[in-house]
Amino acid sequence: MRRGGVRAMPQRLLALATASATFWVVGAAASLPTNPSPVAGPGQNFVKAIEVEGIRIEAEISPLDSTRQPGEFREGDSVEVTFRISDTTTGTPLPGLFPGAWMDLVPARAVEGAEACQEKIEGFIGGSLLSVPEVDLNVYYVLALNPGPTISVVDPLFGFGGSKLLAMVDLASPGYDWVSNENDTKVYVSMPESGRVAVVSTATWKVVDEIETGGQPSRLGLQPDGRYLWVGDAEGPGVTGISTAVIDLTTHHVVARFGAGAGNHHFTFTHDSRFAFVLSEQAGTLSVIDIPPLQPVTRLQVGEHPVSLDYSPVADTVYVADAAKGRVIAIDAREHEVLAQMQAQAGLGNLRIAPGGRLGLVVNPITDEISIFDTALNRIVQTGDMLEGPDQVTFSDELAYVRHQNDSLVLMIPLSQLGRQGEAIPVIDFPGGQKPFGKLSKPTAAPGIVQAPGATAVLVANPSDRMIYYYKEGMAAPMGSFSNYGQAPRAVMVIDRSLVERGHSGTYSTAIQLRRPGRYDLAFFLDAPRMTQCFGFDVLANPALERERRAALGASVEFLHQGGEIEARREVTVRFRLSDPLSGEPLVAKDVRILTFQVPGIWQQRTAATSLGEGLYELRFVPRSEGIFRVVVYSPSLNLVLNRSPSLNLHAVAPAVQEPAAADAQPDSTTD
Repeated sequence: MRRGGVRAMPQRLLALATASATFWVVGAAASLPTNPSPVAGPGQNFVKAIEVEGIRIEAEISPLDSTRQPGEFREGDSVEVTFRISDTTTGTPLPGLFPGAWMDLVPARAVEGAEACQEKIEGFIGGSLLSVPEVDLNVYYVLALNPGPTISVVDPLFGFGGSKLLAMVDLASPGYDWVSNENDTKVYVSMPESGRVAVVSTATWKVVDEIETGGQPSRLGLQPDGRYLWVGDAEGPGVTGISTAVIDLTTHHVVARFGAGAGNHHFTFTHDSRFAFVLSEQAGTLSVIDIPPLQPVTRLQVGEHPVSLDYSPVADTVYVADAAKGRVIAIDAREHEVLAQMQAQAGLGNLRIAPGGRLGLVVNPITDEISIFDTALNRIVQTGDMLEGPDQVTFSDELAYVRHQNDSLVLMIPLSQLGRQGEAIPVIDFPGGQKPFGKLSKPTAAPGIVQAPGATAVLVANPSDRMIYYYKEGMAAPMGSFSNYGQAPRAVMVIDRSLVERGHSGTYSTAIQLRRPGRYDLAFFLDAPRMTQCFGFDVLANPALERERRAALGASVEFLHQGGEIEARREVTVRFRLSDPLSGEPLVAKDVRILTFQVPGIWQQRTAATSLGEGLYELRFVPRSEGIFRVVVYSPSLNLVLNRSPSLNLHAVAPAVQEPAAADAQPDSTTD
């Protein structure tokens, strides 16, 4: 979390970040019990709850691995974090709230309590680089599908003027299409050259499984209930001709296969996952599959060269674009009969149904046009000119975005102004990069423009620039961009790590991976009503990982100071011992340094530690005011780095007898 948009975060938390400087003065958070009593019994998940000002907040952490003992967590575990917020009197869930949460590793002998919790959360919201949580539950990550057999995983930082490469996922061969499941815990990637679908865990950013399809998988479709993944599977060692494979995502096995006709396959589904519709380009057919029994129902002829389809839940109708005849064909999703044929121009391409389901948009890359049709009337009501080669339509909540192969401009169409018979289509544009999007060396059907979670903004992948741009609606140009680390981003995807409400239930959750072992605070923040709370829980060490960590760690740090309270503006002495992590022998080095800072990073100094011999070191400093001070030891020669070194928290309080504040003259600077 960063102030002023420094870190990519949902729009709902931007206001909290920009207002954080005044929040802690103007309105203090509600005073909550420091250590809420657990409500979990033996063998249950971690569950703790508090009640304050008529609101009940229940926090739960549950393992995603069914083999893990409930309530016991080890480093490396993938878990689901859930908050249930309700009215204490009626028990009614409170939907529509925007909580924030973080997981913070608590140093040994750290200061605890409501004040320390509030200062910690203030630091997270304020965005100090010296107050970074172990896990941020309020961010999203950006994935780029690369021409080579990789996926870039990027954490956008610093107002989208920079980024951090979190991972590079290695695939067996280049990906063609991809989809993520509902809670963003898995990404499925088709790999035609390998004949498999990769399953990527978003907790570890690793391929955790590869599903053999028998042929060459290309297009993917995930039905709304998430049970089956539908795969367009071209001829291969185990497949003659072209078929559609159906993968059960609970077992990762192919459970059905349908000969749906020649050519590329495209998929859409009814909103209740009752019927699947499989479009075959070369055969010109639309196959209808009854999903519960996985049985074919019928096959309809829908043109000479159908290239795209989508489903309108409002009209309960499937729409198909036929490029050869320039027609949009409407098919009843329940009766499976053609309802209407809407005539446009030959050369139709990407067809999409707008949010709400009332309007459909279809581009024509040959005539450089876009047609708008009304799903209630099954009639084309507007047609307008685009730039050269419109090839893809995507949506935010308010706008339609049209990308072009032969231009760098992205055209935006306000959805609220569409559907007016005979009126001109209003268009706005912004530059989606320096160079035209161009034709990809390795084509993909996956979107190149996606909406940013919780924001009126989109991310635009420009493979020619090798960049991803962040555009906020209403601006004349992208607000920022970040490199894809030398790779051409063929498609872009967002994995949302923020707390997401399940329906309208007052239940907010996300999935994460636990990292280092130790005592943690699950820090919770609610803006309205304003509340802060820290729920403590433990993460046990994984013995195998512990051995690897000790072997890689240059030194163990043992603080001899007991932590807790110290007096502000009076010198304090902190001693610590360095030893070999395996043998326990004392370590001596000349470059042992100490970073001391006041949480959330409003003051800091770096000093050399004083060696007392036999691996014992000392730091003397004067806390300049009341507050939380953190002490971190590091040494390049001992491979002891700041982000992996233990730290000590000290709580400076007002001295019993006030004295002249000579220590206030201590410079806020770095010394060595």
